[in-house]
Amino acid sequence: MTIAQVVGIALVASVLLVLLRQARPEWAVLLSLVTAAAVLLLLAGQVQAVIRVITQVAERASLDMRYLDVLLRIVGVAYLSEFGAQLCRDAGESALAAKVELAGKIVILLLSVPVLMAVLELLLGLLPA
Repeated sequence: MTIAQVVGIALVASVLLVLLRQARPEWAVLLSLVTAAAVLLLLAGQVQAVIRVITQVAERASLDMRYLDVLLRIVGVAYLSEFGAQLCRDAGESALAAKVELAGKIVILLLSVPVLMAVLELLLGLLPA
């Protein structure tokens, strides 16, 4: 999947959305959701390739894979919450979009607790007793 294909799909969907919003706004929201999901599915393979490369680099650097796992989960939550919020905004639900973003931030905070604890333990270990 190249960016040209994604842009092509988005342009076709945009033209259809402009036409649908005038006649059937409820169908326009559905088309927007379907188009967004299709683009995400088309990009899933490339995302997996990036994750594989990052994992290989982390293994070569002898990094603790727990932290890489947390980092990848945080990035995933950030992307998904932004994606969900944008879909809500497209549907005219900006208040709901704000709640989706807030939920994403809270989940990211919860996911980061083990990393924060490890950093604090490291800092405490460096301090003289």
